[in-house]
Amino acid sequence: MSEREVTIRTAVVTYFPMFIAVLSLVTSIYNGYLNGKFVDIIQRNFGRTEYLRTCKEIIDAYFQVKFRAGIVSENVGRDPARGATGVSAAQIDAASAVSKFAALGTYLANLRDEPTRQQYTRLSGELDKAVREAAKTSPGELNKLFEPADRLFSDMNNDCVKTAQQ
Repeated sequence: MSEREVTIRTAVVTYFPMFIAVLSLVTSIYNGYLNGKFVDIIQRNFGRTEYLRTCKEIIDAYFQVKFRAGIVSENVGRDPARGATGVSAAQIDAASAVSKFAALGTYLANLRDEPTRQQYTRLSGELDKAVREAAKTSPGELNKLFEPADRLFSDMNNDCVKTAQQ
């Protein structure tokens, strides 16, 4: 073997393992970076999924409130189920539906910013007011009673749609 071949072999034996080690280190660093990105994606997706699930539930709760308020309105002055307190079973159901809506709205609002939280609180208040007034309102005037809540609900629903499209 010539001296040149010995030098080349020595260089290859010395530097090739170092080259492999550097490649392994770079690969490991890049893998850590990708894992961090993957965890971020999963966390964002989980939060978005939870938000959308709650949006679905709160939309259902909103329409349950309106339905129950309609029943309260239709039973004005003729509900034989009134107890000693003068509150009908339909009014109790409607108030329960408002409470469920408010609970879901609070949860949903906790995932958002302060102005959105205030808007959801106003919506719960408007629904509570509408349900209390439903017992004194004819079925034909019920939609007018829900107009302020419907506007706030529309904004909330648009927020849910915007989140779903992200």
